[in-house]
Amino acid sequence: MCNDYRLMVELASVIEEFEQLKIKIRFPEGRPNIEPREDIKITDMAPIVRTAEDERGTGELVQRRWSWPGPTRKPVYNFRSEGREFASNRCLVIADSFFEFTTPENAKKKRKDKWMFKKVGEPIFAIAGIWRKTEDVGEAFTMLTMLTMPPGPDIAPYHDRQIVILERNAWVDWLDPTVSAKGLIRPLPEGSLSVEQ
Repeated sequence: MCNDYRLMVELASVIEEFEQLKIKIRFPEGRPNIEPREDIKITDMAPIVRTAEDERGTGELVQRRWSWPGPTRKPVYNFRSEGREFASNRCLVIADSFFEFTTPENAKKKRKDKWMFKKVGEPIFAIAGIWRKTEDVGEAFTMLTMLTMPPGPDIAPYHDRQIVILERNAWVDWLDPTVSAKGLIRPLPEGSLSVEQ
């Protein structure tokens, strides 16, 4: 499961990518200061684009904490998508790459092998996410999690689950809770992701 991703693209470039898709970006909490980051990890603040109520084709760019406390207080940073509709609180988690970790072939190596995945031919991509408030935190600390599904052909050699990466033409639909999530959550075609160690 994804517990580390990257966003090295400037905010202006992110906004431009959304404008190309005819998605208007608003800043309800002011324009955030988002610096390029090599690693965005669980509990870090991260930029998301969430649904703007009653405005198809508009998203709100805010920063939120990645993960919320589960029933045992362990962080919920990935959430299974199977059999769920997600009729509210959808968001897009913006990234330019994500990482998966595998057990090294060399048993003497102490650290796992780190693999970086990128979407071929696209400077950024969007991971399907959801956000929620918890009982003990307010709106400013609303938290997010990434949705997962069985792996597609590019991820299967590395992991038995993967994050839901949406095709660009599905971004506006993901931000519209009246559109069924089940039709949007599917693996990318083989060759959509590049990988390097």
